[in-house]
Amino acid sequence: MALSPTDVSRIAHLARLELQPEEQAAMLQQLNGFFSIVEQMRAVDTSGVEPLYTPLSALSEVQLRLREDRVTEQDQRALNQRSAPAVEDGLFLVPQVIE
Repeated sequence: MALSPTDVSRIAHLARLELQPEEQAAMLQQLNGFFSIVEQMRAVDTSGVEPLYTPLSALSEVQLRLREDRVTEQDQRALNQRSAPAVEDGLFLVPQVIE
């Protein structure tokens, strides 16, 4: 998917950018370079490849350092909701904005 100078002008307009002609030409080249990389990545067959939870796990075995899941703070819901204009069943009530 190659962009044209018209596309770059439109994108710059939508982004509220004022580009000089030499900047627009450089931007066109950069954007088209980016899209060519995306096309190369799309062409790679990734079926059967497990997703990585960290890129480092592709290089070596990584141990996840997970902390124990335990409560460390007291429940202060009532204290936090004292300044709210409206509360019901522990929930903040807000005006309806969508009809």
